[in-house]
Amino acid sequence: MGIFSRFADIVNSNINAILDKAEDPEKMVRLIIQEMEDTLVEVRSTSAKTLAEKKELVRRVETLKAQVSEWQDKAELALSKDRDDLARAALLEKQKSADAVAAVESELSHVESHIEKLQQEVSTLQEKLADAKARQKAIILRQRSAESRLEVKKALDSSKVEDALNRFERYETKIDGLESQVESYDLGKKSLSDEIADLQQSEKVDDELAELKKKLAEKK
Repeated sequence: MGIFSRFADIVNSNINAILDKAEDPEKMVRLIIQEMEDTLVEVRSTSAKTLAEKKELVRRVETLKAQVSEWQDKAELALSKDRDDLARAALLEKQKSADAVAAVESELSHVESHIEKLQQEVSTLQEKLADAKARQKAIILRQRSAESRLEVKKALDSSKVEDALNRFERYETKIDGLESQVESYDLGKKSLSDEIADLQQSEKVDDELAELKKKLAEKK
């Protein structure tokens, strides 16, 4: 099982728990990022152990190859001494060491393949983690903005706002009535400005009348 399938199982189980509790998206995003970081630490630890295992296998291969070379030398020495029996025995040991080399090299090949996959998965996970962190702020801002707008919508749709507006209208109507009462007291009364305006109008009429009389007298 790859790290991403295991990671998906962990995250999905936690997300389901969050949804069951109706938690908010901000907590969900933080949880996902935390799970990704924890998985990255776990995979890096696994990679370190696998690299150590690879080094051990490389040392075993080198040791076994040295043994193959040693048994070859011993077989040649035995033949030079006309000891075919010892030479045969040495060649058998050489074959055992050679078989062991092949087995360890096969195991080493599998380990190297596993390390390569781990490195690819770590690289991909790092990219996804960086992307998640970059998007985290935007997601949180969008959530808070939506929550603020929702609160405003609720406030505007509430009866409290409607009641407040109705009270304003009642107050305005009451003030209109008071102003009307004030104006009714002033009906029939002329202000100083009104009286002066009347005098100015009367003087203008008198001037026009005098001018008209002058014109009629000139025609006679």
